[in-house]
Amino acid sequence: MFAGVEVVPLCDGVGPMGEAIRRPLPELFPGGEFAEDEEWVLHFHCHLLRAPGGTVLVDTGIGGVESPASAWAPVPGKLIGELATAGLGPDDVDIVVLTHLHSDHASGAVQNGEPAFPNARYVIQQAELDWQGSGLVRDRVIRPLGDQLQMVHGKVELLPGVKVALAPGHTPGHQVVEVGDLIISGDVLLHAVQLADPSIGYLWDEDRELATKTRHAVLDRAGTLATGHLPEPFTPSPRRAAP
Repeated sequence: MFAGVEVVPLCDGVGPMGEAIRRPLPELFPGGEFAEDEEWVLHFHCHLLRAPGGTVLVDTGIGGVESPASAWAPVPGKLIGELATAGLGPDDVDIVVLTHLHSDHASGAVQNGEPAFPNARYVIQQAELDWQGSGLVRDRVIRPLGDQLQMVHGKVELLPGVKVALAPGHTPGHQVVEVGDLIISGDVLLHAVQLADPSIGYLWDEDRELATKTRHAVLDRAGTLATGHLPEPFTPSPRRAAP
């Protein structure tokens, strides 16, 4: 529990990047130190929040076999099964937060051309919607959501104890979710080397300088991180953990 909110990590998939975009780790994270021929095995995490006033799903994972993420991620995702294990079905989700519009975070928002969570409002930063990511995500995810999209600007409290906040750099409108001193950080950081040295950027950050500034700020204010791709469900912030 974090600030009266139950936070449940949901593992949508585990695997390396597909050949279409795979790169050596030193190329993906310039300046990071890695073992020779070390392979990056990603964990694709979503997060379920049981909060006063509603149920929130943070990110929707990689989607089905024909999703925008299928060219490089280990589809199909397991999100719906993970939700069922937690005792919920798609109809039980009140709010979906999309941290950003990369395919491995947003593809599961739609199933068979319809919103996968029919009773939910889908919360996204206006700056991210203006950017819109790849054409596939725009066409296969954003357009089918229609009136269920809720655009926000900056920090907004969605439910008691649950806030979203703009955290740009990885994408222009990337956002995080704050629950007390827990921050569900999306792709503010992607690999453990960035915990040890937040100045290490990522090849596919849209604005690497801004992403680094955001990463420092998030680590400074978080007590615990719930990340998108690290193996551990929860990671103490090294800044707050230091004496």
